[in-house]
Amino acid sequence: MREDAQGTQPTQEGYDSQPARRRIRLPHTAAADFGASLVVFLVAVPLSLGIAVASGAPLIAGIIAVVVGGIVAGAVGGSAIQVSGPAAGLTIIVADLVFTYGWGITCLITLLAGLVQIALGLFRVARAALAISPAVIHGMLAGIGITIALAQLHVVLGGAPQSSAIANIQELPGQIADNHGPAVMVGLVTIAVMLVWSRIPDLGRVRLRRVPSALVAVAAATGVAVFAGWQVERVNLPDSLASAWSGPALPETGQIHGVVIAVATVAMVASVESLLCAVAVDRLHDGRRVRLNRELFGQGAANATSGALGGLPVAGVIVRSTANARAGARTPLSTILHSVWTLLFVVLFASAVELIPMAALAGLLVYIGLQMVSLAHMRNLRKHHEVSVYLVTVAGVVGLGLLEGVLIGFALAVLVSLRRLTKVNVRTEERPGDKNEWHVVVQGSLTFLGVPQVTQVLRTIPTGAKVDLDLHVDFMDHAAFESIHAWRLDHERTGGRVDIDEAHENWYERNCTSTAPVAKTPSSSRSRWWAPWGMRQDGSSGESASGLLVAGAREYHSSTTEKMRTLMGRLSQRQRPAALFIACADARVVPNLITASGPGDLFTVRNVGNFVPRWEPGVSDDSVGSAVEYAVSVLEVPSIVVCGHSHCGAMRALIEGCPVRPGEADLSSVVRWLRHGAPSVTRLGTDRHGLPAAETVRRLAEANIVQQLEHLLSYPAVRERYEAGRLELTGMYFDLETAMVHVLDASTRQFVAVGGHRIPEQRVGGMEHQPQ
Repeated sequence: MREDAQGTQPTQEGYDSQPARRRIRLPHTAAADFGASLVVFLVAVPLSLGIAVASGAPLIAGIIAVVVGGIVAGAVGGSAIQVSGPAAGLTIIVADLVFTYGWGITCLITLLAGLVQIALGLFRVARAALAISPAVIHGMLAGIGITIALAQLHVVLGGAPQSSAIANIQELPGQIADNHGPAVMVGLVTIAVMLVWSRIPDLGRVRLRRVPSALVAVAAATGVAVFAGWQVERVNLPDSLASAWSGPALPETGQIHGVVIAVATVAMVASVESLLCAVAVDRLHDGRRVRLNRELFGQGAANATSGALGGLPVAGVIVRSTANARAGARTPLSTILHSVWTLLFVVLFASAVELIPMAALAGLLVYIGLQMVSLAHMRNLRKHHEVSVYLVTVAGVVGLGLLEGVLIGFALAVLVSLRRLTKVNVRTEERPGDKNEWHVVVQGSLTFLGVPQVTQVLRTIPTGAKVDLDLHVDFMDHAAFESIHAWRLDHERTGGRVDIDEAHENWYERNCTSTAPVAKTPSSSRSRWWAPWGMRQDGSSGESASGLLVAGAREYHSSTTEKMRTLMGRLSQRQRPAALFIACADARVVPNLITASGPGDLFTVRNVGNFVPRWEPGVSDDSVGSAVEYAVSVLEVPSIVVCGHSHCGAMRALIEGCPVRPGEADLSSVVRWLRHGAPSVTRLGTDRHGLPAAETVRRLAEANIVQQLEHLLSYPAVRERYEAGRLELTGMYFDLETAMVHVLDASTRQFVAVGGHRIPEQRVGGMEHQPQ
């Protein structure tokens, strides 16, 4: 048996077969992994030293964590390219443990936390870690980042960090007022280089930004300090690894309770951070998907080993993992090699490492800490109304401590979720022009907690009125059913009439015909209208294709025809679509679904690759061309949309040169059609070199959308109406994994996620309007 794409723990057969597949692929991926490992190594060295400093641990502990994290987690874990090592998210935990118990007991806590992670992986509970609200996770990391930045800012200013974030804030004005000399300049140089480096333009083919900014910043600060002859505190490595080794130590009897809590905390934070990072990294490559339980096992093995050897706790880290993916890594070989390079560098070039000023590492951590406060995460959480959870978690971590802040944030997240589950919205209106006719809409989850609100509104409806009651509810418990049913019976006994329409599942109807309360499970007779046939639970997945079509038509007749008859009667005489929608023929892209449009809204053209062949007299493709000309000249649509999508097979075929493999069916028509995509490949240019395949496909899909918009302007009818200001051209991109729609921004030429908010009208078009 093989593991599924979601990361389920593989069987013994899956474990046995995996090494064989790796050996087969190794010759084709070794070069890419080798290059990527060098990039990650350059990022890892300064970060590991800085995290060790911030944690109050021996500097060599950071190096040990890099070596162990890369080799052990890379070899044993379940992620293809995630890089593990000392993580900034664990810094304040470790600093508190070192201050409270000393370094030896902290190593023991790391070892035991690793054993806990191993047990959790064996019991297959990795997926449960993903149930924690992202608002709590991001809030925790932001709080940790602020705490790190506040503490290390004192080091940059030549002082020493205080015992808490609040104390650091209180002491900061006095620290700034004092004159601290060269250490301040070293720290400022480091921060300035980190800020500027990502904005430096490329010099021809020389892409300076490929060099890690952390390495450049620390190297620049070190060089300035050396050449200026500044007397600053520098890194002090031991003469040998053997002399620096400090293994685990046993706690005293009175410390056991605190150690147990510390083990659980380290295991929880390291596990959640690693698993979330692994899931995020999967979006950066198209290789093997992460096996979450095996990855948790690998992280535990790395932590147990690191603790035994006197290293820092280990977790998956997003910065190094992202660098690994962008550098072209394909297998765990890259993360293993980066650890090897780190060990060799420290052993062979220890004297160069000892030139690094401590203030440079502190400046690096100030920048990294502030980067952990992500405005993008706050914007996303605001859309989902969870920013309060984020801010409360941040304030709790900074003001009270990590564990307290996380618990407060988690409790608030649970309360917010419960409020959403019990939230019900009731709207009522008297229909204009109709005597004593009312329309009532109930939305949300209808439970006993919402009964008072619903009952109060229903009782305001006059006696004898005709009522259309729309139940847009995803759940109805028996108390809610009884209240609505009792009101209906009373209203009809007094001469009124009630028509109940259920937009989703027939909660009310099923309660009327059953003798027991209905559990909160999907209907066995009907599925969500947007669900594919294969996901339905009524047994239809085993039918033939024609049987599924007939069954779907039968469901349409039984549930929708009556509601559609009036609408379709009005539309039957004439169509007036709002847009010509040119989309890929991919079955996963449903134009009416992703645009929330209905019958008559879209005049749709679909083909492989959403191509619009350029118009040339007597040469253009009549299929697409006739649809374009009819939509523009006859239907006079005010808008044309070209919609591409992620994971497009046509884009992948263009990248691979339209291969036709031996033994495949005749695809000559496909090959001829894909020639229309050649200009899109030319537009993409060489930007795809060195990128993961999935990222290349995405960029080509976006470039292809822009190219087809330009092809549309080659049609005389399109150009005439476009230049007259009567036609708008829009580029749209649909991400299959996130189910998000992105629209081409005319000003930035970038695709912007719609995200539930309205994009300003002047920026939607995708093609800038330039009237003559």
